Amino acid sequence: MAQLNIKERDAGDVSILDLSGKVTIGEGSVQLREAVRRLLDSGKKKILLNLGDVSYVDSSGIGELVSSYTTTNNGGGQLKLLNLTKKIQDLLMITKLLTVFETYDNEEAAVSSFK
Repeated sequence: MAQLNIKERDAGDVSILDLSGKVTIGEGSVQLREAVRRLLDSGKKKILLNLGDVSYVDSSGIGELVSSYTTTNNGGGQLKLLNLTKKIQDLLMITKLLTVFETYDNEEAAVSSFK
């Protein structure tokens, strides 16, 4: 059983990845990377990661978020985060990454923020 589940859905031209479980070194990070890459490869440039059901992220998972963000930006896309748990928010604050990501608590606001 994989630690991370990823469900993909669309809201207009925004691709939403609903993540649940753990984003950790090994499988979780790889799954996230592959999901983002798959979207980019298929020409989808607006990506929203819904982290509301993510129970745990380790440093490798944070690294993967940053890497996905960079890959998306370099490809001319945008990657934003939705529904950060308190734990993830604290982690991003400590690592000073909260300023890097655009984060939202409201899916509608997040979707309409994409240009």
